Amino acid sequence: MKPVIGITTFHHYYEDKEILCGVDNCYVHSIILAGGVPVLIPIVHQWKAQLQYTEIIDGLLLSGGGDIAPLLYKEEPLKETAGISWERDQQEISLCKEAYEKGIPILGICRGLQVMNVAFGGTLYQDIEKQVPGALGHYPLYTGMDQLHHAVEIQRDSKLHDLFKEEKIYVNSFHHQAVDKIAEGFKATAFSKDGIIEAIETEHQQFAMGLQWHPEALVTKHPKFLKLFSGLIEESIKYKKKVR
Repeated sequence: MKPVIGITTFHHYYEDKEILCGVDNCYVHSIILAGGVPVLIPIVHQWKAQLQYTEIIDGLLLSGGGDIAPLLYKEEPLKETAGISWERDQQEISLCKEAYEKGIPILGICRGLQVMNVAFGGTLYQDIEKQVPGALGHYPLYTGMDQLHHAVEIQRDSKLHDLFKEEKIYVNSFHHQAVDKIAEGFKATAFSKDGIIEAIETEHQQFAMGLQWHPEALVTKHPKFLKLFSGLIEESIKYKKKVR
């Protein structure tokens, strides 16, 4: 049996009414291509029920989306912070902690990286342009998601380097926030030219990796990015064999 990969979702609202709970199909497509079975994890009002997904999934993919509430890392919001959903923040942080505690492999993408960092005590730059002097462009306007935008330098002693076997790659980029203080137990494993952290991973043996770019949007045009999802699947198979 293929490993089951839970993918977090978002709420879409129209005229203040909740009409959709879903995720970009690129995440689903990438998991299928890598050999996994994707299962969407909805945002539910009785959010503790969401933790039951850790009983059935073999891997967790924290998807992208809006900003995390700054109060969750003990800051007041800047005016540039937007798209906050307390329900999603609280559920995903709890889900991330539960999955990590059980040893379930985790891959965080863009917001997902930031969720991982905040979940374990880290902080964020609420707005790179405002808070990081000399920062380069990280959120290009009118640019397709499958377009490479800037370079990322990968640290050799990392799982990320093990996957790519490269010290420098080019990625897309659609974020205005980034990791500031790294959570205890994690380390930065990739940086952009201006010093922004582009990837983190746990210092322990288990697979818990966060990426600031969007590989799910690149796998069709740039197949090497499928390695990231294949890495998640490989670790999820190991987990499945151990506990199922």
